[in-house]
Amino acid sequence: MEITELQLPYSAADRGWLRYEPRDSLQGLPVWSRIFVSEWSDTVEAAVRELRYGIREMSGQSPDIVVGGESLAQGAFIRCATVRESLPNELHSDLPLQDLNEEGYLLKHVADKENGGCLYIVGRTDKGILYGAFHLLRLLQMEVPAERIDLVENPRNPLRMMNHWDNMDGSIERGYAGRSIFFKDQRLIEDDGRIRDYARLMASIGINGISINNVNVHEAETRLITAEYLPQVARVAGIFSAHGIRLFLSINYASPMQLGGLATADPLDSGVRQWWKEKAEEIYRYIPDFGGFVVKADSEHRPGPFTYNRTHADGSNMLAEALAPYGGVVIWRCFVYNCMQDWRDRATDRARAAYDHFKPLDGQFRDNVILQIKNGPMDFQVREAVSPLLGAMPQTNQMLEFQITQEYTGQQKHLCYLVPQWKDVLDFDTYARGEGSTIQRVASGELYDYKHCGITAVINVGDDENWTGHTLAQANLYGYGRLAWNPDLSEAEITEEWIKQTFGTHAAVVEQLTTMLAESWRIYENYTSPLGVGWMVNPGHHYGPNVDGYEYSVWGTYHFADCHGMGVNRTVKDGTGYTGQYFAENAERYESLDSCPDELLLFFHHVPYTHRLHSGKTVIQHIYDSHFEGADGVEALIERWRLLEGLVDPKRHEAVMGRLRHQAEHSKEWRDIINTYFYRKSGIGDELKRMIY
Repeated sequence: MEITELQLPYSAADRGWLRYEPRDSLQGLPVWSRIFVSEWSDTVEAAVRELRYGIREMSGQSPDIVVGGESLAQGAFIRCATVRESLPNELHSDLPLQDLNEEGYLLKHVADKENGGCLYIVGRTDKGILYGAFHLLRLLQMEVPAERIDLVENPRNPLRMMNHWDNMDGSIERGYAGRSIFFKDQRLIEDDGRIRDYARLMASIGINGISINNVNVHEAETRLITAEYLPQVARVAGIFSAHGIRLFLSINYASPMQLGGLATADPLDSGVRQWWKEKAEEIYRYIPDFGGFVVKADSEHRPGPFTYNRTHADGSNMLAEALAPYGGVVIWRCFVYNCMQDWRDRATDRARAAYDHFKPLDGQFRDNVILQIKNGPMDFQVREAVSPLLGAMPQTNQMLEFQITQEYTGQQKHLCYLVPQWKDVLDFDTYARGEGSTIQRVASGELYDYKHCGITAVINVGDDENWTGHTLAQANLYGYGRLAWNPDLSEAEITEEWIKQTFGTHAAVVEQLTTMLAESWRIYENYTSPLGVGWMVNPGHHYGPNVDGYEYSVWGTYHFADCHGMGVNRTVKDGTGYTGQYFAENAERYESLDSCPDELLLFFHHVPYTHRLHSGKTVIQHIYDSHFEGADGVEALIERWRLLEGLVDPKRHEAVMGRLRHQAEHSKEWRDIINTYFYRKSGIGDELKRMIY
């Protein structure tokens, strides 16, 4: 079978971590001369194309492709196979191949003295072959010797998903890297080169689901599920499907009224139920492997079942019933709260909302409904507690939601590596079934044996040449995918992988970038909001310091600072009672000032400025010290990046330096505004007598 040559990548965009720069260690190895494939599919073709392109770029050799029927007796080769094929006994030595799950794979080098050895990529399905091919290319970029390759991988999370907040006019809600790669002028973009490269990037980190439109579904996006747009959507779905990714759509809950002319969207109305059943059948005619619906309902003025005095279970089950015959799922967002709160009301607590809404409904949802729960109870702050709803519903499928796009963490103008934050969340022990009941075990379904579960994230890409605005923000995109695949990976492992693939293996580059990334989250936290209080940003666009920006608003986002102290009292004893939503071990830890962690003190307690932290500092002195340290930390980032001039290509070096310089100036604005505010509020001076205005 002849494979038509197709140059990769498909667009002129930055190649991200799929750069495949030449590697001296790969020159002249005979194993790269042929790629042998017995079974063929669109997904296997994507794997083979990537392998041939990557090997050619790194080694200078362009392997021949051999499909089916030819003898393997002579010469070295890479073999892509499924477990159904006849394979050497060496591949069964460590772990039976039948233990691979549907997306798992084996990579193994089998020595051959005469021919230099062969490399096997074996998956249970063609998806496993695709993921294995990308893993092999990752190892080669990291200069791992071929003869040392011997591993078995199964993804820990069944669903590993990306949520786009793209609108059909081409804008992106909370987007900081340009315009949409999917939509322009109320249509899907016809030149799909960028989408194909994006699918490659996603497949390389094991993503298997993607929702391409905003959860806040406007009039134009509501029509994506109609015959007017479904052929265009199906074309994009086909690109993702070839890369092992199922396409989802965010839907408007009121679609039966807006599209079908019905008088109601009541989920218990027989006409509404029938409308959705017919709509599902139509969608699956165009997209046979359609993943399902993402739904934001009864939240921030979006329509939902509350209009008809129905529950979230009623609303989601109606949609799930329509999708069930086709294997589709409903992903129902739990970001539901009172967004018209009276700031004078100290009893209402936005942090309580998701738990209060959904915990009483446990066991009432169909088994193809998944509740999508943000990592924290508020809204992706630089530091907040882990949501108590995660793990609190043993009879209801759950998935964890992160935010890669840096809405509250510098909007991709500031460097803020989020992998350390996500690791903290994934390793958090809920104690739902005793010690060891971590969030990662909830999301993966290990704790409660959920039928559907996993991790999703709001993504940070746009049509900027480098995908993410700030080149170093690509590390968050990469790191999320790797953690979704295997949450046990360490921060150090993920960081090393990304740096070596993206910037090369020079020791100085690896050392400096590793330190920059590792320190960046703490640096950002230091010069922004202190001790878990959050929200000290300008309303609307959420960029830049404004301590009271949301203090008297309807959004329920308060710090309650006065001349005596600050923080939110969320205790059971005399506060909002939020701490009582946790299992006992965490409830007790957060309830007590003696055991509450410093970094979350103001999230759980209102304390005087003179309250002494476990660190020994007073709250007010911590505010001063951390904000000066944060601004100084950015200057240190600049100096580390300066050391890499000449070791990183000039274009990327200059672009990153420009972002860091902006961050340095902005961090000083944060420092001076926050410190001045609390100096004037408290009347307590800085012990070190630094300049505060």
